[in-house]
Amino acid sequence: MADRGGAAGAASLPGHAQCVRGAGGRKLQKDLQEVNELLTKATRKRLRDVLMTEKHKLELEIKNQPPPKPKDVVEEEKSSLGGYTVKINNYAWDQSDKFIKIYISLNGVQKLPAENVQVNFTERSFDLLVKNLNGKNYTMTFNNLLKPISVEGSSRKIKTDTVLVMCRKKQEEKWECLTQVEKESKEKEKAAYDTSDPSEGLMNLLKKMYAEGDDEMKRTINKAWVESREKQSKGDIPMDI
Repeated sequence: MADRGGAAGAASLPGHAQCVRGAGGRKLQKDLQEVNELLTKATRKRLRDVLMTEKHKLELEIKNQPPPKPKDVVEEEKSSLGGYTVKINNYAWDQSDKFIKIYISLNGVQKLPAENVQVNFTERSFDLLVKNLNGKNYTMTFNNLLKPISVEGSSRKIKTDTVLVMCRKKQEEKWECLTQVEKESKEKEKAAYDTSDPSEGLMNLLKKMYAEGDDEMKRTINKAWVESREKQSKGDIPMDI
């Protein structure tokens, strides 16, 4: 349960610099500005491809940020939240023809007043807030849902130790994953290994291992890369890794 192009392609999406939505939106905007700056300096094709992919993901996340809440609503919510707030990262999901179903396990959630479990939906996102559960508040936000949902047809159910978020599909079709970013990540990973050039496939594999590896793995890969370069400079290895 990339747009590819030259430095001109590094411009931000129109209007997004002026339409930053909350702290999360400001962080995404800063990330996008930094990626754009790197794009103006990058010259190697592989590096530019990686940066363009990241740029596209950030633009999509900014575009699908939920609209900001009125200041008075935000202040009221802050004043009503006491204690420590925990971000929910673990969940399970399933789907039927009509619904995407997200299951969040929270011990004792069924004992809370119904108004303490709130879900706000937009066409491409939802955020869950569970207030004052065993002295803590719990939040979960999903942006960039893979396909549009019906805000009016979506809801939440409270079961024993579980919150079930029901996202009503606008079109009755199967979702391969939950978010657009997740889909693009899978496609990028698949493309990285789907190549007829063995040296390019090896480079992509090393990049993935380096990005996901611990410090020891990074040191090992760095050492192997340096040694391969030294051998290549002596003419021992024709392959560019």
